[in-house]
Amino acid sequence: MAGLVIFLFLLPPRRHPRPPVPSPEAATSNGVLSSSAPRPWPPRPSRSRAATTSPRAPPPPPPPPFAARASRSGAPRLACADMDDDGVYIRWCVELARKAAGHTSPNPMVGCVVVRGGRVVGEGFHPEAGQPHAEVFALRDARDLAENATAYVSLEPCNHYGRTPPCTEALINAKLKDVVVGMTDPNPIVASKGIERLQSAGIDVRVCMEEEALCRNLNEAYIHCMLTGKAFATLRTTLSVNGVVVNQIGTGADQPGGYYSQLLKEYDGVIISGISVNMTTLPTSHEAGAKQPLYIIIAQGGNSQLNIQFLREECASEAVVLTDSPVTVKPPGVEVLVLDRMSLEFILEILAQRGLCSVLVDFREAGGDFAYLLKNFQEEKLVQKVVVELLPIWTVTKASKGRS
Repeated sequence: MAGLVIFLFLLPPRRHPRPPVPSPEAATSNGVLSSSAPRPWPPRPSRSRAATTSPRAPPPPPPPPFAARASRSGAPRLACADMDDDGVYIRWCVELARKAAGHTSPNPMVGCVVVRGGRVVGEGFHPEAGQPHAEVFALRDARDLAENATAYVSLEPCNHYGRTPPCTEALINAKLKDVVVGMTDPNPIVASKGIERLQSAGIDVRVCMEEEALCRNLNEAYIHCMLTGKAFATLRTTLSVNGVVVNQIGTGADQPGGYYSQLLKEYDGVIISGISVNMTTLPTSHEAGAKQPLYIIIAQGGNSQLNIQFLREECASEAVVLTDSPVTVKPPGVEVLVLDRMSLEFILEILAQRGLCSVLVDFREAGGDFAYLLKNFQEEKLVQKVVVELLPIWTVTKASKGRS
């Protein structure tokens, strides 16, 4: 039976500087008492996709112009149509960036278009971590037409060497006239340095204030992780009509286009309790080209054996067990982290250190007190979203049976 899905958005996190992120090995001295195989969690395989699209339709007419405002970076903050079609092209960038949803973590999703004479001559997006950024693909698409053109980017271009060279240098070498960004990067490594580098090279840079909220929403998990040092968490559960947690999902929810299948595609990891490992079906996204999440299993209570029935031995690297005491896990090869604290806050910090920006907390404890759990999460500001599926069934709990 199909259910009604409700999305709740909780308060944003308190803004404070992110503490330095230690290496995975350093986590042993930061609350991880032991690890069966200390290693960074590898990216899950996915189907490759093109980073540019064509043909390109002309943009809609621009909205009326507004006045410019100054930003902390020194670049003017525009209420979008101060320079013709700024808002239109930034929204275009966001749509391009969404093509890589679920593939770029721990990097943000970014789109870029190059405009010359009112026509888009190049476009691209960042397809996945380790590959060239959106600006590079857009400049390749534009070729010589990028000279004296305007580049629109949904996020401030990077100005540091990581797995790829700085995008600022690519933009400078292309001899662009000006650059419009949707928002500055919260990453302390970047932190307006990209804007400053472009300005020092004589390129005019503007921040499009009107579409800043749209650009922030696009990368809410990345921004949260940068500001707090914790993974962005969404709590998901299924309730009966009388408010009882049930260990099931509605018909079609895990099929292509279903809400559960889409959630699994968008999140880096899914947290499930040791009670749920008796499931025989692997929680899997069936969306086209989906990268499957890392399965994070919480096991506590002194159990020395844990048999993960839904996981085959050849897929052992797709799961990790977090526990408060040593445990033997089947199938072999699953990484086990013994933690000195089993609080959700600490777990979200550990996951962020391992490169996970977002996690889905899948609460399936049948008969569990969801209201109490949600209240605690809200008080600690640990969960940013809540997804509740309501099924048209009536469930009788053990407590209610005892009262009858």
